[in-house]
This record gives sequence, structure tokens and C-alpha cells, in this order.
Amino acid sequence: MKLVVVSAGLSVPSSTRLLGDRLAAAVGRTAAVDTQVVELRELAVEIAQNFTNGFPGQALAAAQEAVAAADGLIVVTPVFSASYSGLFKSFFDVLDPAALEGKPVLIAATGGSARHSLVLEHALRPLFAYLKAVVLPTGVYAASEDWGAEGLDGRIERAAGELAALMAGLSGGVPAGRAPRAARADAFSAVVPFEEQLAALRPTG
Repeated sequence: MKLVVVSAGLSVPSSTRLLGDRLAAAVGRTAAVDTQVVELRELAVEIAQNFTNGFPGQALAAAQEAVAAADGLIVVTPVFSASYSGLFKSFFDVLDPAALEGKPVLIAATGGSARHSLVLEHALRPLFAYLKAVVLPTGVYAASEDWGAEGLDGRIERAAGELAALMAGLSGGVPAGRAPRAARADAFSAVVPFEEQLAALRPTG
């Protein structure tokens, strides 16, 4: 399965890229994936030119093709003015409107304060719902104080597990360490109906 990480981090090193890498690594521990990272910082000029001339440059076209061909996406943006960055939004503005239709997307963001954590719900989730992507229930926000603190690792693992399961389900595969659906159903085949349990408690005399 092909996993693409879209990172809108601007600095080197970048906490946005770091979060994307950690999410991708967590998915890789659950499912067999071929991971590609799209660094939007390197495409900024071509994205701007695409707006003015209507044609993507070679690098931007390759990134667009990678996203369209992916079985799942991890998208990560820094928070600017309580929303996603302009570079992040611009990339998806020049993407084919149908490219994300039905595609699993894990949304994530980084910021300097936990007060911006709702950016996942009021900005990113509506954007990808509009693009008809399948947005995972769990998004991951990492504030400056979250790095190295308790809680972030758990959110990363939970979101990555959801993405791996959905990618595998749509492609017909099974995540590592997860039984096929039929095998999981068989585990409940020996459950005694509630009525029979009640009947067993009635006095026999």
C-alpha cells in the first residue's frame, strides 16, 4: 500500500515534518506501506506559478500524481492565524478536485499553544470533507509542550492504527497483527444468547 505524507512545515528541521514522520512510522508498524513525503516548502514557487499560468511544474505535477495514487494520506500543517497555513491550502487548491474522493486522510497540525488544537475540527476536517475524502475520527495536534510529554504517543498510535485499518480494508489487505474480519467474527460464535442465560437461572424445582 502507498502512503503519502503531505507536510507544510517551513523550517528545517520542522516540528510539522517530525509529526508527519512519527505518524508514518506508526502506520508502518501496523501495516506494510511504501511511504513518500511531499514537502510543500520545496514546491512553493511552482504552486504560485500554477495559480498564475494554470500549469503545474514538473515537481508539483509529480507531487499531485503521488497524492492521487496514494492509498492513504497523512496531512500536517503548522497553525497560522488559528487555521491551516496558506501554503497548505494552496496545494490542495491546485489539486484535481476529484483526487481525494474516497481516500483515507489522517489530519494533523502543530502549533505553539494547545489553545489552537481545535484547528483540526474547525479548519482541516471541513476542508477534507468538502474534498470528499474519508477523514479519520482521530486527528493529532501537537503543541510545543506536547513533545516528550505523556499523551502524544498514544494519540499518534491510535490515529495511525485507524489509518492502517482503513487503508487495508479499502485495498483488501489486513493490517499486521489484526485478524481477518471472518476470524474476528468467529470469536463471538460461541456467545450464549441472553435468553438462554436467563433460563439457566430459573429455579428447576
